[in-house]
Amino acid sequence: MSDKERHNLQDLFLNTLRKEHVTVSVFLVNGIKLVGRIESFDQYMVLLRGHDQAVQAIFKHAISTVSPSKQINLNLPGQAPKAPAAE
Repeated sequence: MSDKERHNLQDLFLNTLRKEHVTVSVFLVNGIKLVGRIESFDQYMVLLRGHDQAVQAIFKHAISTVSPSKQINLNLPGQAPKAPAAE
């Protein structure tokens, strides 16, 4: 997988979480867990809006894991769209 494809997968994942207003747990490399919704992101940073409405700027190199609070459907390039899961 090329750097461009990796970047596009990252953008697709983060943008889906942002557009669907999914609450996420962001685990940092130092073990700290942050919870909120992705407000925006770019090549280097993610803006996370917490439950208290405060916005935190997080450098991507400090992020270990981004875990959505619910199942999301990623429509990956080259794959047929999946039907939404029944809840």
